[in-house]
Amino acid sequence: MSPDFPRFDEPNYTIWAATLFADAAPSIPDGGALPTLRDPDAPPVLDPRPEPLVRVEHRRIRLLSSYWHAGWTTAIASTWLRAEAFERLSAVADSLPDRWGLAIFDAWRPLALQRELYDAAAVDPDLEPGFMALPSDDFATPPPHVSGGAVDLTLTLDGTPIAPGTGFDDTTERAGAAHLEAAPGPDRHIRRALFHAMVSQGFVIYEGEWWHFEYGTRRWAAITGNMPLYGPTSPQFSG
Repeated sequence: MSPDFPRFDEPNYTIWAATLFADAAPSIPDGGALPTLRDPDAPPVLDPRPEPLVRVEHRRIRLLSSYWHAGWTTAIASTWLRAEAFERLSAVADSLPDRWGLAIFDAWRPLALQRELYDAAAVDPDLEPGFMALPSDDFATPPPHVSGGAVDLTLTLDGTPIAPGTGFDDTTERAGAAHLEAAPGPDRHIRRALFHAMVSQGFVIYEGEWWHFEYGTRRWAAITGNMPLYGPTSPQFSG
Protein backbone atom coordinates (compact mmCIF):
# COMPACT_ATOMS: atom_id res chain seq x y z
CA MET A 1 0.00 0.00 0.00
CA SER A 2 1.25 3.46 -0.88
CA PRO A 3 2.11 5.58 2.20
CA ASP A 4 -0.24 8.22 0.78
CA PHE A 5 -3.29 6.01 1.49
CA PRO A 6 -4.63 4.16 4.55
CA ARG A 7 -4.46 0.37 4.57
CA PHE A 8 -7.42 -1.58 3.15
CA ASP A 9 -7.49 -4.01 6.08
CA GLU A 10 -7.51 -1.48 8.92
CA PRO A 11 -8.94 -0.78 11.41
CA ASN A 12 -9.72 -4.34 12.52
CA TYR A 13 -12.79 -4.62 14.72
CA THR A 14 -13.28 -8.37 14.31
CA ILE A 15 -12.32 -11.44 16.31
CA TRP A 16 -11.19 -14.59 14.52
CA ALA A 17 -13.91 -17.23 14.33
CA ALA A 18 -11.36 -19.90 15.22
CA THR A 19 -10.57 -18.03 18.45
CA LEU A 20 -14.16 -17.25 19.37
CA PHE A 21 -15.30 -20.82 18.81
CA ALA A 22 -12.20 -22.68 19.99
CA ASP A 23 -14.18 -24.61 22.61
CA ALA A 24 -17.61 -24.97 21.01
CA ALA A 25 -19.14 -24.84 17.55
CA PRO A 26 -21.16 -21.74 16.57
CA SER A 27 -24.74 -21.91 17.81
CA ILE A 28 -26.15 -20.73 14.50
CA PRO A 29 -27.10 -23.20 11.73
CA ASP A 30 -24.66 -23.05 8.82
CA GLY A 31 -27.31 -23.74 6.17
CA GLY A 32 -25.24 -26.28 4.26
CA ALA A 33 -22.80 -26.07 1.39
CA LEU A 34 -22.61 -23.00 -0.81
CA PRO A 35 -23.95 -23.44 -4.35
CA THR A 36 -21.76 -22.86 -7.38
CA LEU A 37 -21.09 -19.12 -7.43
CA ARG A 38 -20.80 -17.07 -10.59
CA ASP A 39 -20.25 -13.47 -11.66
CA PRO A 40 -21.75 -13.01 -15.16
CA ASP A 41 -21.52 -9.86 -17.23
CA ALA A 42 -23.83 -7.25 -15.77
CA PRO A 43 -26.46 -5.36 -17.79
CA PRO A 44 -26.60 -1.56 -17.80
CA VAL A 45 -29.08 0.41 -15.75
CA LEU A 46 -31.87 1.45 -18.12
CA ASP A 47 -34.88 2.25 -15.95
CA PRO A 48 -33.76 2.98 -12.38
CA ARG A 49 -36.24 2.87 -9.55
CA PRO A 50 -36.75 6.25 -7.78
CA GLU A 51 -36.10 4.79 -4.34
CA PRO A 52 -34.44 6.83 -1.60
CA LEU A 53 -31.43 6.00 0.47
CA VAL A 54 -32.23 5.55 4.17
CA ARG A 55 -29.93 5.72 7.14
CA VAL A 56 -29.20 2.30 8.62
CA GLU A 57 -30.42 2.08 12.20
CA HIS A 58 -31.34 -1.27 13.76
CA ARG A 59 -30.79 -2.69 17.23
CA ARG A 60 -29.22 -5.89 15.85
CA ILE A 61 -26.97 -4.22 13.28
CA ARG A 62 -23.67 -2.73 14.44
CA LEU A 63 -22.20 0.04 12.28
CA LEU A 64 -18.41 -0.01 11.96
CA SER A 65 -17.81 2.78 9.40
CA SER A 66 -14.51 1.13 8.57
CA TYR A 67 -13.27 3.50 5.86
CA TRP A 68 -14.12 6.59 7.89
CA HIS A 69 -12.28 5.30 10.95
CA ALA A 70 -9.33 4.23 8.78
CA GLY A 71 -8.89 7.81 7.62
CA TRP A 72 -9.93 7.68 3.95
CA THR A 73 -10.46 11.35 3.19
CA THR A 74 -13.73 11.02 1.28
CA ALA A 75 -15.40 8.46 3.57
CA ILE A 76 -18.46 9.32 5.67
CA ALA A 77 -19.29 8.33 9.23
CA SER A 78 -22.93 7.37 8.64
CA THR A 79 -24.26 4.23 6.94
CA TRP A 80 -26.87 4.29 4.16
CA LEU A 81 -28.71 1.79 1.93
CA ARG A 82 -31.60 1.88 -0.49
CA ALA A 83 -34.91 1.60 1.35
CA GLU A 84 -35.77 -1.90 0.13
CA ALA A 85 -32.24 -3.17 0.62
CA PHE A 86 -32.36 -1.92 4.21
CA GLU A 87 -35.79 -3.49 4.74
CA ARG A 88 -34.44 -6.82 3.55
CA LEU A 89 -31.29 -6.47 5.64
CA SER A 90 -33.43 -5.75 8.69
CA ALA A 91 -35.32 -8.97 8.00
CA VAL A 92 -32.00 -10.82 7.92
CA ALA A 93 -31.01 -9.39 11.30
CA ASP A 94 -34.39 -10.20 12.82
CA SER A 95 -34.21 -13.78 11.54
CA LEU A 96 -30.97 -14.59 13.35
CA PRO A 97 -30.95 -16.62 16.59
CA ASP A 98 -30.70 -14.88 19.94
CA ARG A 99 -27.26 -13.33 20.64
CA TRP A 100 -26.51 -13.12 16.90
CA GLY A 101 -26.55 -10.01 14.74
CA LEU A 102 -24.81 -8.20 11.88
CA ALA A 103 -21.97 -5.69 11.65
CA ILE A 104 -21.61 -3.47 8.57
CA PHE A 105 -18.15 -2.47 7.38
CA ASP A 106 -19.43 -0.35 4.48
CA ALA A 107 -22.63 0.23 2.49
CA TRP A 108 -23.42 3.19 0.21
CA ARG A 109 -20.28 5.12 -0.62
CA PRO A 110 -19.82 8.37 -2.56
CA LEU A 111 -18.22 8.17 -5.98
CA ALA A 112 -15.31 10.20 -4.60
CA LEU A 113 -14.54 7.42 -2.11
CA GLN A 114 -14.83 4.78 -4.83
CA ARG A 115 -12.27 6.76 -6.82
CA GLU A 116 -9.98 7.15 -3.81
CA LEU A 117 -10.09 3.40 -3.11
CA TYR A 118 -9.55 2.57 -6.77
CA ASP A 119 -6.56 4.89 -7.02
CA ALA A 120 -5.03 3.35 -3.90
CA ALA A 121 -5.46 -0.17 -5.26
CA ALA A 122 -4.00 0.83 -8.64
CA VAL A 123 -0.67 1.85 -7.12
CA ASP A 124 -0.42 -1.14 -4.77
CA PRO A 125 1.97 -3.67 -6.37
CA ASP A 126 0.53 -6.49 -4.28
CA LEU A 127 -2.99 -6.14 -5.70
CA GLU A 128 -4.34 -7.64 -8.89
CA PRO A 129 -6.27 -5.38 -11.30
CA GLY A 130 -9.97 -5.36 -10.45
CA PHE A 131 -9.62 -5.44 -6.66
CA MET A 132 -11.75 -2.28 -6.55
CA ALA A 133 -14.62 -1.56 -8.95
CA LEU A 134 -14.03 1.12 -11.55
CA PRO A 135 -15.18 4.54 -10.30
CA SER A 136 -17.50 4.93 -13.28
CA ASP A 137 -19.54 8.14 -13.45
CA ASP A 138 -21.67 6.68 -16.27
CA PHE A 139 -25.29 6.62 -15.09
CA ALA A 140 -25.78 3.19 -16.70
CA THR A 141 -22.79 1.52 -15.03
CA PRO A 142 -22.50 2.69 -11.41
CA PRO A 143 -20.18 0.82 -9.03
CA PRO A 144 -22.26 -1.39 -6.72
CA HIS A 145 -21.68 0.63 -3.56
CA VAL A 146 -22.41 3.93 -5.33
CA SER A 147 -25.86 2.59 -6.22
CA GLY A 148 -26.77 2.06 -2.57
CA GLY A 149 -27.53 -1.62 -3.13
CA ALA A 150 -24.26 -3.15 -1.88
CA VAL A 151 -23.28 -3.90 1.69
CA ASP A 152 -20.10 -5.29 3.25
CA LEU A 153 -20.81 -7.08 6.51
CA THR A 154 -20.27 -9.99 8.87
CA LEU A 155 -22.07 -11.82 11.64
CA THR A 156 -21.77 -10.82 15.28
CA LEU A 157 -22.08 -12.79 18.50
CA ASP A 158 -23.08 -10.69 21.50
CA GLY A 159 -22.16 -7.65 19.41
CA THR A 160 -18.66 -8.88 18.53
CA PRO A 161 -17.95 -8.88 14.76
CA ILE A 162 -16.51 -12.16 13.50
CA ALA A 163 -13.69 -12.70 10.99
CA PRO A 164 -14.24 -16.09 9.32
CA GLY A 165 -10.78 -16.92 7.98
CA THR A 166 -9.92 -13.39 6.85
CA GLY A 167 -10.75 -9.86 7.82
CA PHE A 168 -12.64 -7.29 5.77
CA ASP A 169 -10.89 -6.19 2.56
CA ASP A 170 -8.43 -9.07 2.74
CA THR A 171 -6.52 -9.06 -0.53
CA THR A 172 -5.70 -12.77 -0.76
CA GLU A 173 -7.55 -15.63 -2.43
CA ARG A 174 -8.76 -16.73 1.01
CA ALA A 175 -11.30 -13.89 0.83
CA GLY A 176 -13.22 -15.78 -1.86
CA ALA A 177 -16.68 -16.69 -0.62
CA ALA A 178 -16.26 -20.40 -1.39
CA HIS A 179 -12.53 -20.67 -0.70
CA LEU A 180 -13.03 -22.59 2.56
CA GLU A 181 -15.75 -24.95 1.35
CA ALA A 182 -13.40 -27.92 1.63
CA ALA A 183 -12.16 -26.90 5.10
CA PRO A 184 -14.61 -27.82 7.90
CA GLY A 185 -14.50 -25.63 10.97
CA PRO A 186 -15.84 -22.38 12.44
CA ASP A 187 -14.58 -20.22 9.54
CA ARG A 188 -16.56 -22.18 6.97
CA HIS A 189 -19.52 -22.40 9.35
CA ILE A 190 -19.75 -18.61 9.76
CA ARG A 191 -19.33 -17.93 6.03
CA ARG A 192 -22.09 -20.39 5.21
CA ALA A 193 -24.42 -19.01 7.88
CA LEU A 194 -23.94 -15.44 6.63
CA PHE A 195 -24.44 -16.47 3.00
CA HIS A 196 -27.68 -18.36 3.60
CA ALA A 197 -29.11 -15.66 5.87
CA MET A 198 -28.49 -13.01 3.21
CA VAL A 199 -29.69 -14.93 0.17
CA SER A 200 -32.88 -15.87 2.05
CA GLN A 201 -33.84 -12.19 1.75
CA GLY A 202 -32.92 -11.82 -1.92
CA PHE A 203 -29.30 -10.68 -1.75
CA VAL A 204 -26.57 -12.11 -3.97
CA ILE A 205 -22.90 -12.47 -3.07
CA TYR A 206 -19.83 -11.33 -4.96
CA GLU A 207 -17.87 -14.56 -5.30
CA GLY A 208 -14.53 -12.87 -4.62
CA GLU A 209 -15.45 -11.54 -1.16
CA TRP A 210 -17.29 -13.44 1.57
CA TRP A 211 -18.47 -10.13 3.11
CA HIS A 212 -19.93 -8.44 -0.03
CA PHE A 213 -23.65 -8.74 -0.82
CA GLU A 214 -25.89 -6.86 -3.24
CA TYR A 215 -29.56 -6.22 -3.93
CA GLY A 216 -30.97 -4.31 -6.91
CA THR A 217 -27.55 -3.71 -8.49
CA ARG A 218 -26.21 -4.66 -11.90
CA ARG A 219 -24.51 -7.77 -10.44
CA TRP A 220 -27.77 -8.72 -8.69
CA ALA A 221 -29.58 -8.37 -12.01
CA ALA A 222 -27.04 -10.53 -13.84
CA ILE A 223 -27.22 -13.32 -11.26
CA THR A 224 -31.00 -13.29 -10.77
CA GLY A 225 -32.06 -12.65 -14.37
CA ASN A 226 -33.77 -9.35 -13.55
CA MET A 227 -33.08 -5.81 -14.69
CA PRO A 228 -31.06 -3.50 -12.41
CA LEU A 229 -33.15 -1.47 -10.01
CA TYR A 230 -30.64 1.13 -8.88
CA GLY A 231 -28.55 3.75 -10.60
CA PRO A 232 -26.08 6.05 -8.83
CA THR A 233 -27.45 7.97 -5.87
CA SER A 234 -26.60 9.94 -2.76
CA PRO A 235 -28.32 10.78 0.53
CA GLN A 236 -28.95 14.34 -0.68
CA PHE A 237 -30.24 13.48 -4.17
CA SER A 238 -31.84 10.04 -3.90
CA GLY A 239 -33.27 8.44 -6.99
